[in-house]
Amino acid sequence: MESTFSSPAEAALQREAGVPGQLTPLADLDRVYELEGVIRFVRDVGCQRVALQFPDQMLGDAGAVAARLEETTGSKMFILGDTVYGSCCVDVLGAEQAGAQALVHFGPACLSPPARPLPVAFVFGQRSVALELCAKAFEAQNPDPTAPVVLLSEPACAHALETLATLLRPRYKDLLISSPALPLPVGSPRPVPEPLERFGRRFPLALGRCLEEYGAFYVGGSEASSDPDLDPDLSRLLLGWAPGRPFSSCCPDTGQTQDESARAGRLRARRRYLVERARDARVVGLLAGTMGVAQHREALAHLRNLTKAAGKRSYVLALGQPTPAKLANFPEMDVFVLLACPLGALAPQLSGGFFRPVLAPCELEAACNPAWPPPGLAPHLTHYADLLPGSPFHVPLPPPESELWSTPDVSLISGELRPPPTWNLSNDSECSALTPRPQLELVESSPAASFLSSRSWKGLEPRLGQTLVTEAVSGRRGIAIAYEDEGSS
Repeated sequence: MESTFSSPAEAALQREAGVPGQLTPLADLDRVYELEGVIRFVRDVGCQRVALQFPDQMLGDAGAVAARLEETTGSKMFILGDTVYGSCCVDVLGAEQAGAQALVHFGPACLSPPARPLPVAFVFGQRSVALELCAKAFEAQNPDPTAPVVLLSEPACAHALETLATLLRPRYKDLLISSPALPLPVGSPRPVPEPLERFGRRFPLALGRCLEEYGAFYVGGSEASSDPDLDPDLSRLLLGWAPGRPFSSCCPDTGQTQDESARAGRLRARRRYLVERARDARVVGLLAGTMGVAQHREALAHLRNLTKAAGKRSYVLALGQPTPAKLANFPEMDVFVLLACPLGALAPQLSGGFFRPVLAPCELEAACNPAWPPPGLAPHLTHYADLLPGSPFHVPLPPPESELWSTPDVSLISGELRPPPTWNLSNDSECSALTPRPQLELVESSPAASFLSSRSWKGLEPRLGQTLVTEAVSGRRGIAIAYEDEGSS
């Protein structure tokens, strides 16, 4: 229990403080961090103060990268580390505090649009890919040369997809190559026709084609990973991909392939379970998981209106990155909903160990909006912006007089009939007589009061008027570990 909901005391004493050592040799620094492109970006923008955002695992190289860029460009560099939320999001607030005019993001990124306009460059790194092994693995997984297939990859392997497609196109004619949805340079025209943007990637679909027609071949991951289900990028692809289409992954180092159908089924089953838990919940904790992604305020207001319409109480909590120890301080909550970027919203679900379930905004929408399509027909949206008005996936709430609010619903977890929202309780307008009651009764109580009444210990009892008044006396002296009247043990 201590390891799950709190940190052991020995961890604070044994923790070593200090800056991590150099991770990359100086000779390979330009290649690993693509400094030539970063230098070109700084000079094109013409800024004098640049913020460099590194994830925790790359902070050892931050000093050397900043020194090399300052020496080459003459601009002042600021290192951003230990972000409040996820390192995959652009830390616009940290850049503004440093007075930076541009930002360079290193490492994996969710590519979510920032809340404030700021020139941003992304450096994913270039992971080596065994192209011949991956091509043979693709042929083994896709024996039909006429089947439509999309080439996907983790961001660090995106540079190799065009070369891989060149090896495959002599036999496979219906190949679609995805690319990271990087922000377009300022002033550049948008491509015509405009490619489809989904899952943080761009898909150059031909006219009349849709993404649901294609299977998928994903290049990324590692055989050394202890649990591949913990990869949020691959998980959002599996959740959002068409259930009837094949999906396989390939290790870029060894060419080892794996059919992801079973893993996709587990993720979808867990999603349906979380939707049921959200329908049974009376109190919902809305976790503010980002402050730098666009439309986060509108999404928070939308989720609050959604829970109110479903007859649930909601509380907004700003706790930074959610951990089991933090969320265990709020046992009154039945479920938590993490309002974050697509990768950040899935990470707590995959890691587990939480006292209460942690949901994504799409799962709360499916639980509280009776007009939402049933499972199998509704898409799994990975970004909360897709739920807001103006999105093609937005489903407005039905009016209060709609029959959808009073449709009988049975919980698949408890087997009990769920009551309709409190505001939708049927009232007989023709009956105006008052029903006498023998005593005053509490018609409705708050969920917090109901939770408190169910606990065995409810705190100190005030006992007003039942305690005799006495003079003040001296209390105990000392500290909690050894009071003066306890003696030595």
